[in-house]
Amino acid sequence: MATMMAGMDMTVAAPRKVSRTRAESLAERNRELFELQHRARRGPTPEVFFTKHLDNSRIVKQDDPERRKEMRSFAVAMTVLFALVMVFVWQHFSAIEIGYKIEAQKTQVEQLREENRQLRLNEAQLTDPGRIDKIAKQLGLDQPQPGQVVRTDGMDANAPASVAEVSTPAPANVN
Repeated sequence: MATMMAGMDMTVAAPRKVSRTRAESLAERNRELFELQHRARRGPTPEVFFTKHLDNSRIVKQDDPERRKEMRSFAVAMTVLFALVMVFVWQHFSAIEIGYKIEAQKTQVEQLREENRQLRLNEAQLTDPGRIDKIAKQLGLDQPQPGQVVRTDGMDANAPASVAEVSTPAPANVN
């Protein structure tokens, strides 16, 4: 794209080493070309460059296996880094979610304990013998007289029952 100046040789004087990277060799070549152009200038006259519209659509870039290898290893490194970051993020949000679940379950346990305490208190109030006796007297019930309770299994109703003899009572006919 640069025009050739009269009397200027654009070749590079020193041979380049093969072991340098491509970016270093291009930078060095550009620096050498700039130095050659600077030496070839005649006095304080400005340089004039004309733009040329070139069609480079038919030019095919030559494959660089070293660059391809660098890009492949960069892609692998970025993929591994991305995977590690995603695992860390997943673990972090899972820990937060599990923490919320634990707190919700602790709250539920406390509610159930309070409900259980209320139910036990209610049961204690309802099964209070004084209360039951008072309600029975309001309904006109009295202590059973001897012989008034008839058991269907043939046992004496007034005899104390042992644990092995306790059975569910059958419904009694009240006439």
